Amino acid sequence: MPRVAIVGANGHGRWHRRAVAPLHAAGRLRLVALVDVRPIEDEPAAPVPPGTTVHTDHREMLAAARPDVVIVCTPPHTHLPIALDVLAAGADLLLEKPPVLSTAEHRTLAGALAATGRACQVGFQALGSVALAQLSAAVGQGRLGTVTGIGTVACWQRPDSYYARSPWAGRRTLHGRPVLDGALANPLAHAVMQCLAVAETVTGTPVRPARIELERYRVRPIEVDDTATLRIVTPGGPPIVAAVTLAGEDFVAGEVIVTGTTGRAVLEYPTDRLLLPGDPHPEEVPGRQGLLANLLAHRADPDGTPLIAPLARTAPFTAVLEQVRQAPEPTLLDGDLVTAAGSGPERVVTVRGINAVLRRAAEQGALLSELAVPWAVPPARIPLAAQDD
Repeated sequence: MPRVAIVGANGHGRWHRRAVAPLHAAGRLRLVALVDVRPIEDEPAAPVPPGTTVHTDHREMLAAARPDVVIVCTPPHTHLPIALDVLAAGADLLLEKPPVLSTAEHRTLAGALAATGRACQVGFQALGSVALAQLSAAVGQGRLGTVTGIGTVACWQRPDSYYARSPWAGRRTLHGRPVLDGALANPLAHAVMQCLAVAETVTGTPVRPARIELERYRVRPIEVDDTATLRIVTPGGPPIVAAVTLAGEDFVAGEVIVTGTTGRAVLEYPTDRLLLPGDPHPEEVPGRQGLLANLLAHRADPDGTPLIAPLARTAPFTAVLEQVRQAPEPTLLDGDLVTAAGSGPERVVTVRGINAVLRRAAEQGALLSELAVPWAVPPARIPLAAQDD
């Protein structure tokens, strides 16, 4: 029975504890250790099993608990050193997204995986969606004709308390070290990765971004974007446009819009609702393969069960993320452009008309500056060198 540990057991780590609990109860794994720098928070849906040890240092845990699989759910800038320690200890990884912050870190981690023979699954859980598989099959079968564009739109809200959740929240550096929060890098990273997955179906191989065009905005005194439009230009593949905000007027969960010469498809990726050409309305497609269960199956049969989100598949995302981190600071939107509601930690700031213009951007494959939005700024246009995994 695989011995599993979680490093970063509070915060989003509680989601992983809830995912582990039924597998532990079913005897498919044994949760042996939790690690966090703070006292372990209660999670009614996933009580800590008897015999599970608790630690504040992951190295101490690795030596004492000797896990077979380690889930790492810590701030992104800590991922690489913890991951290298886990691999050196002989364990496989389930590493939260974003896995690393640069192509150099990606290469270092890939090298360690090759040297140790261990496996690394990255926490893009939406890639396990049956709805995504059906969308990809429709694209591959030509039901949309030639794909001419891939877009995504998502409009969420985050209160002031969201940016007080941790010392690195809303930051691009911390104590002189690169970190990265922001709409594109963190909560809406799944939207970008889903688009890259569809592009992979179109091209037959993980895409290699040749250029990104980026507009970043913010409604608070933070160092990262809470609103952005991003275009990814790929050689031989359709352009990808992401139009996202954490300052939305109304909630849009997240849609991937695939446009072709003979049809159009829309996947609402958080809910697995899919609209294909000829369908009268979107339908929920049940079934999502869990990343941890897939990793356990891969450990048992490496040749017969491929990983859903191996590190190599995320290389295009990391290449884009690196440029987002290095791009100029986002433009502040204030004054009559924004509306605030509520007070204290629950205050929410929204951008007037943002939902409509972001939807236009995603559907038309355009940046806000190309849609004559009066407050939009010229994009940063960044060529990307060819990258190897």
